[in-house]
This record gives sequence, C-alpha cells and structure tokens, in this order.
Amino acid sequence: MAQSRNIYLKMLPLDEARTRMFDAFDLSGRTPSTEILPATAAVGRILAEPVFATLSSPNFHAAAMDGIAVRAESTYGASEAHPKSLTVGTDAVFINTGHILPDGTDAVIMIEQVQEVDDACVGIEAPAFPWQHVRRMGEDIVATELLFPRHHRVTPYCLGALLAGGITRVPVIRQPHLLLLPTGSELVEPDALYSGGLDPARLPAGKVIESNSRVLAKLAESCGARCSRHEIIADDPETIRRAVSRAAAGDTDIILILGGSSAGSEDFARAVIADMGEVLVHGVTIMPGKPTVIGRIGDTPVFGIPGYPVSAIIAFEQFVAPLIAAMLRQPEPEQETITVHPTKKLASKLGMEEFLRVKLGRVGDRVVATPLPRGAGTITSITEADGIIRIGADVEGIRENQPVSARLLRSRQSVEHTLVAVGSHDNTLDVLADMIRAKSQKFTLTSSHVGSLGGLVAIKKGLCHLAGSHLLDTADGSYNISYIRKYLPEIPVRLVRLAERDQGLMVRPGNPKRIAGFADLARDDVMFINRQGGSGTRVLLDYHLRQAGVTPDAIRGYDREEFTHMAVAVAVLGGTADAGLGILAAARALGLDFIPVATESYELVIPDACVDLPQVRLLLDIIASSEFKARVDALGGYHIENTGMTTWTSADAVA
Repeated sequence: MAQSRNIYLKMLPLDEARTRMFDAFDLSGRTPSTEILPATAAVGRILAEPVFATLSSPNFHAAAMDGIAVRAESTYGASEAHPKSLTVGTDAVFINTGHILPDGTDAVIMIEQVQEVDDACVGIEAPAFPWQHVRRMGEDIVATELLFPRHHRVTPYCLGALLAGGITRVPVIRQPHLLLLPTGSELVEPDALYSGGLDPARLPAGKVIESNSRVLAKLAESCGARCSRHEIIADDPETIRRAVSRAAAGDTDIILILGGSSAGSEDFARAVIADMGEVLVHGVTIMPGKPTVIGRIGDTPVFGIPGYPVSAIIAFEQFVAPLIAAMLRQPEPEQETITVHPTKKLASKLGMEEFLRVKLGRVGDRVVATPLPRGAGTITSITEADGIIRIGADVEGIRENQPVSARLLRSRQSVEHTLVAVGSHDNTLDVLADMIRAKSQKFTLTSSHVGSLGGLVAIKKGLCHLAGSHLLDTADGSYNISYIRKYLPEIPVRLVRLAERDQGLMVRPGNPKRIAGFADLARDDVMFINRQGGSGTRVLLDYHLRQAGVTPDAIRGYDREEFTHMAVAVAVLGGTADAGLGILAAARALGLDFIPVATESYELVIPDACVDLPQVRLLLDIIASSEFKARVDALGGYHIENTGMTTWTSADAVA
C-alpha cells in the first residue's frame, strides 16, 4: 500500500453522514444474536424475548400486618360501646406479616387493635371487612402475565419482579463486541512507563501517552458494548491491515481504528478501509470531529476515529454510540438540555456544525455559559465542561446573551449550585475550588479567565457572582478601586483581599538569555509571551515598558497572548518563548527562574447583591480560614497578612 497524503472525500453534514451509516447497516430485518443469563447477572442487559411470569406473587393469601386472622363476617357488630370477644384458635388466629392466611379466614386485624382478655380469648372494638390487611394471591403478579416485553433493559428493580415471578434465567441480546486499534508511532502504553521505570513527567519529546482507547472503551461499555483492545500499532499500513482483517473475520461487531483518519501522510485508516472494503464517509462538517471515517468491511462497521481526544469523543458520541444502541434495539438516550445565555459572542465557521464546550452557572434569573478552549486536543475542555452548545452549520455564531439550548453534561442541580467567577487568573482559585468541594457536597466553583477588565464587565452585565482583579492605577499605585469607579459606578460592590502576590519575569532555568529586566525584552534574540489585553498583568507590563522607554512594537511576541499564568509559564518552559510576565507561584510550579518586578494586590470584586448567597458565604469563610492561608502560603510567592479582609466597598466612595 503506497504511502500518500489523504485527500478528504466530499465532507457530509452530520445528519447525512448518520443517515448513510444507518442505511449501510440496516438492522431492522436482522435478528440479534442472544444468550441466556441468570436473572441475577442480567441487570443492565437487554431482553431478547418477552418474559412471562411462571409464578404468582404472592402465590398464597398472606397477612399484610401482624395481628389476628379472622373471618370478617364473625366480627360484624363490634364497636367501642359493644366490644366483641373472639376465641383464639377458633374465631381468631395470631399471625405475623407475610405468613399464609389460615383456611376459613379472610381478614387480618392489626395487633394494636386487639385486646387480650385471657389465653383463650381476645377482644375487638371494630369490625373487619373482607380482605382487610391481606395480600391476596396474585396481588402483584399473576402467573402467565407479561413481566417485560422484548428489548426491555433490565434494571435492579426489574430483578425483583423477575425473581418474584419465578424467572431465574432470561434471554438477552448479546453485547456488541467492539475492538479498539490505537495507531501511531508516537504513542506509549501507560503501563509501559511504570514497568520500564520511566517517570511520566520526563516523557521523551515527541511521545504521547495513549489514552483514547481507554476513554472510548469505557464510553462503549457504558453504552452496553463489551470491548477488546489491541496493543498499540505503529504507523505501518500493512500491520494495521492485518489487525483489521483478523478482527473483521472474527466475532467483532464494530472496529475502531484510533488515529490515522485525517489528511496526514501517515494517516492510514481511510486507505486500509478502502483497500479491504468500502468507505462510506470521509469527513463530516462538524468541529471537533471533522476527519471521522465510516466504512464497512463485509458486514462489519469500521470507523476511523480522529486522534485528538475531543474529536475522538465527539465522533464516538455522534456515530458509534448510536450504532451500539441500534444493535441493542434501544433508542438513543435522551439528552437533558437547558436554556443558557453566553457570556460573550460565540463566533463560528459557516458551513461547519460546532460542538462548543461551556461552563455553566446560575447568576440571578439566568444560567450563564462561558466558553472553554475550542481545540480538538484540549481534553480538559471536556472534563471541565458543564454543557455543550451546538452551533449550527448555517449560522456564523451566537450573540452575547442570546438564549440558546445547551446539552447538560452534569446534573441540573449542580449547575444551580455553581459559584461563577470570571476575571483574572490566579492559582489560589484552584485551592478555593478544591476546598469548597471538601467543605460542601452541594457547591462548586468554576472560574473563567478573561482578564481583570473582563471580570468587571461580566459583573456589570450580571454574568458572574464575583471577579478576580489586580488592576494597577499607575497614577497613585492603588489597585482596582479607580477601575471599579469607572466601570461599575451604579453597582455596589466590595473588595475582598485574596492575597498579595509577587509578579515578575519568568525565564528558563539558568536564565540562558541573561534577561535582567524589561529593556532586555526589546532584544532581537528574545521572544516574549504576553497576557491578553485587559488583564491586570498586561496593565502592569505596559506600565513598566513605559518606565523603561520600550515600545510594544519593539518586542518580539508582544502580540502572542495567553489567558493564564500557567500557560505563560508552559510557553517559557517549552521554549516557544524566552520570557513572560507572571506570578512567582507559576514559575515555581514549573521550575522556572524568576526576576521579581512588583508585589501586587489580587482581590475579589463581589457585588453586594451576591454577598449573602450561601455559596458566597462559604467562599468567604474559607478565605478567612487558617487552612486556606496555609495552603496559599505553601504555593510560594504570596503574602497572606491581609487575606480575607474587606479592603473597600462602594460605600467608601461616598463616605
């Protein structure tokens, strides 16, 4: 098989690609293969045939209460004024709940309503009626009645009904067998790292820990499939071909070739499928997931799944999961949705349907949605997401605050209890998020990093509960207050000091470029990495550049922007930049050298309207705690003497 660069066939819209897939694998006329399982092992499985009871439940008349069994007719006339005596063993028989009703009796009187006269006689003050407190034969299940129809999913509750109805073994649809073939010469088995004594933190450049097959296997199992996983296959088309051929000739129902589906010269999935069978789809107009390949070899569906993690997940959810459901004769699971309001305009590419991951939280009477990074390789955009907004291929985006539907990835309740922080990034926010989860089973903190000014704008628009800010007023050296007066003149707020923190230039260990200060950033051999416009760090940078007489256009990389201190630190560590302005805690976390510039005040701006919310009260209690201060101090580069103090309120402006 000659090595060549893939050319996408005609890309199809999502709905058309799904239709083509289901038309090619029409399961409506096929009888699924089955197996017989003990009822106790069938929970979660799908019934292949209807199941009828062989036993009534209960299969005798049974007492529903502790008391005496009586013939109702013999109790008529009893009252408080005229109690009636019953002879034990003749007119009344003591009985316990669940016991068989003695012959000749048809009612039970509760023990609390029975007075023992002596060993041979009891008294009652009210009559019984026929079948009072009695579970009659077949009350729950009657022998021969239908318990569950075919294609019913067995739940733990169903197990009780099956056993009560005398069913100990049931026919179920055999689980589809899914084989995962991870491909790529760059991949490393996670277990091999430890067995080989290799520290994952020192993974060789160019190598990637293989994770997609593990993620997709668990997703497939949650859909009802059973999975096998092939060892990693290097980028060799003949090896891939042999593995696919063996799988297609065996008992495999679905084959996933992981990686190798896009347009690179070492992407072999499409060529292997075309050589052995038929390519139905190569390229779908969705983002992420565009390179998805769908084909068949004989009657076996074969998918080329993109190598980027988010693309792989989206491709699985849109194609493989529905196919597994169809094989199990199940409808696709209903997806819970909620109406949300984006915190900013969501631009999108016309002609491509986008699955945009978002963070969600209720602020006032709206659930607000803040977009996460869009990269197909950004797995944290799935792990951190509360929902997914689908932006149609026929629109160029969604306006800020425009109501739109989002599919929930977490419970609606968790969204309602989320504390939404928007603004400047700081590592202490991660500490707060962890401590909130430790202190509360209900509340969570989600933070979006849009810069200090972006946080103030979010407060103005009612899109968050609080904002992190460290905006320097270069006129008097104060932080945040003048900006609040400018941008939030009508909104009462308070400033709570989270910490003072050391800002400086982060450089690689040993400072190989011998950078000493801001003047060195203008050198031709220095590449800089910046923070986004509107961030407090950007304001601080521009102030010091003016002090040093350096213009932005003299700095290589001034226009390259990142949204967090850790992202800047990674850029320096990875060698794509020689320096970046950030906090000491970020430099220490990645082992970078640090050139101190300033100690600044990082504060939380909290609208008065949010202060008494229970999640905000919890946050403030944690900030004031000695435990939080100790954890922040351990990060390095922070000063905690004023942590938890309210340093300013809007009332101070008019005092």
